[in-house]
Formats: sequence, structure tokens, C-alpha cells
Amino acid sequence: MTAVLVPLSLLFVWSLMSDRMSRWSVTAPIAFAVAGAALAGGDRSSIGFDLDAHTFQKCVEVVLAVMLFTDATEARGYERLGRSVGEGRLLGLALPASVLLGTLAGVVLFPGTSWWLSAVAALVVMPADLAPVLNLLRDERVPLRVRAALNVEGGFNDGLVSPFFVFCVANLLSADGDTFTDLVLNTARGAAYAVLVGAVLGFLASWLVRRSRGAGWTGSTGLRTAGLALPFLACAASSAVGGNGFVAAFVTGLCYARTARPAVDGHLRLVHDVSHLMALAVWFTFGILIADEFADGVSLAVVVYAVLVLTVARFVPVVAALAGGGFSGAERAAVGWLGSRGVTSIVFAVLAYTQLSDGEAAFVAKVACATVLLSVVAHGVTAEPIARWFARRAPRETGGEGGLPPATPLRGTD
Repeated sequence: MTAVLVPLSLLFVWSLMSDRMSRWSVTAPIAFAVAGAALAGGDRSSIGFDLDAHTFQKCVEVVLAVMLFTDATEARGYERLGRSVGEGRLLGLALPASVLLGTLAGVVLFPGTSWWLSAVAALVVMPADLAPVLNLLRDERVPLRVRAALNVEGGFNDGLVSPFFVFCVANLLSADGDTFTDLVLNTARGAAYAVLVGAVLGFLASWLVRRSRGAGWTGSTGLRTAGLALPFLACAASSAVGGNGFVAAFVTGLCYARTARPAVDGHLRLVHDVSHLMALAVWFTFGILIADEFADGVSLAVVVYAVLVLTVARFVPVVAALAGGGFSGAERAAVGWLGSRGVTSIVFAVLAYTQLSDGEAAFVAKVACATVLLSVVAHGVTAEPIARWFARRAPRETGGEGGLPPATPLRGTD
């Protein structure tokens, strides 16, 4: 009971003080991560919290499904810009290259680490999450295409990474009788089923929403509740037919947002609010991981790995992929540097932690915690100077025609 009482009390107190704390640059991720480290980590934990419990693992899987759904619905709004923001290059070229470089860095820096485990670590730490640079996405001093590219990448990359993450973890957990071919076929089959379920459910749900709204059978409250049910329904339906629940939730969000958005304003507000609450729980869990994994200190190899992941492994592929795509050199550099890490990496790390053996789980948790911590500091500190640089060197871009859609508070960032 204490494990529930403490986080809920913290949520209540934070809700009453959030505006005041924001004036002191204390954000929700910082507050909940510090609380998790102080109250639930270490050998003398103040509350009972078992990261290895099967129930906890299922809860994290549900959190990821909801977050993938909301990511897909958020990113859809940026497609009306009517201009290239480099999403194809970022997701199709830069992201795979970054994962490969991250995998190579893990093998080199941690001798004896298998390629599959290093790949899991790279897939955990590479997806961009925009929490540390949220204010920059609303800052019109930064060129529009930079902000849009970062937002679209942050919305789509976790959905693309999730099946490969599941595949690599399955390789580490596979029994001796499971061949590589079997795992590839099973993963491909699960992804195909998930895409089919997600597409059918997303388009069917949007059609039913429009029909129901047009006939006057439901109102805003009912539509918000229907939107909240969709990621859970997608995950459950896909799992029932042997599909990947994460991919299904993501595809459902894409298809649903594509056609249902004009039906009524704010019909996805409830699911986004729930996703925000789940993100706060993830940041609390992040604090637990930090306290547990760094209780005896952190090795130099882990720090070097985190630095490489945030710099070379991210920066070089992004700058190269965006060359010739209409971005200036400064804009490419900004997109390359501002690939911050946050909730997505934490959720993937927790999923790996709950499934892998002790040594493998500790490795993934350590590199993920170091990378996210370093990202929060480095990207948070440099976002404002980057915005000032663009304000001095380039014409200020404003919203206007084709501007950014109204900013949606990202997961656990308020």
C-alpha cells in the first residue's frame, strides 16, 4: 500500500505546486525522478517496489502501448506543414545508422558483451524524446523545419524501434531450439498481424466516431473515453491473434488520428492526460533505477558510452542524412544535437530490466540511466543558447500560414 500511497501523494502535492516550481526550473521529470531515487532506491528503501514482478512488467507494457499511441497522434499534426522536414531521412537513414554505431560502441567499450545485448542497449538509448527541449519546440527563434523535424522524429522513432527491440530481446531469451530464422519469422509475423489489426481498428474506430458524432449519439465526454480505450483495445486485440501489441497501438494511433481528428476538437485529450500521468510514474521508476544501479558508482566506460551515444552516434548520421535535403548546415547541426532522450528510453530500459538476466539487465539499465541523465543536463543547458544563436544569425520564423500546430505538452514534462 505504501508503494501506491507515496507516488499518489507526490502527484497531488506536485499538482498544487507545479507552476511555482517551474519558475525555479524544477520540472516534473526532475521532481519525480529525485523522489523515486530518494524514497524507493537503494538497500534501505522507504517503500516496497519490485521491478522484477510480473505484474510490474505488464504495467510497463501497457504504458508503452499508450505512449506509442499518443506519439502517433501527436506527430500526425505536423504533416500539414506542406514542406519536407526530413522525417524520411531521419527515420529511414539516420536512425538505423545511429543504432548500428551504438551497437558497435557497446561491443568495443564493454568487452565480452554480445552483439545482441549491445543491440538491445542501442535500441534503448537511441530513440529521441523531446522532454528536455520542450520549450525549444515552442520557440519561434528556432527555424520551423528544425522544430517540426524533431517533433516528427520523436513521435515516430519509438514505434519503429519497438519491433526490433522485441526481436533482439527475444534472441537473448530464446531457448536452444529456437533458430535465428524462427525468431525472424515470428517477429515478422507478429509485426504483420499488428499492422493489420492496428489499421483495421484505427480506420474502423474513426468511422464509428464520425458516424456517432454526426448522428448525435454521443458527446465530447464519450468521444474522449473512446479515445482512451483505443490503445488498450489495440494492444489486447493484437496479442489475441499473435501480433505485436506495441506496433498495433502505434498503427492504430496513426490511422485513427488521420481520419478522426476533424470529428471533434479535444477527442484525444483524455488519453494524452493519462499518458502524461503514466510518464510521471515512469520518471519515478527512473529514480529507482538510478539509485539501484548507481549505488556503487558508475564506471568510466558507461559515461563514455553515454557521451558517444549523444554525440557521434547521433550527430554524424543525422547531419549526413539531412545533407541535400533543404536544411542549412546550422539547421542540420541543431537537429543532430537536439536528439534528447527521456521517457521512451526509460520505458524500453525497464522492459529489458524485467526480462533479461541480472547481469544483462544491469548493463542495459546502467547505460540507459547514464544516457538519459546526461541528456537531461546537456540538452537542457544548451537549448536556450541554440535558440539565441538562431535569433542572431537567421531571420526569425513565425507561425503564420503553415506554422506549427498548437503545442501539446509532452509526456511528463509539465
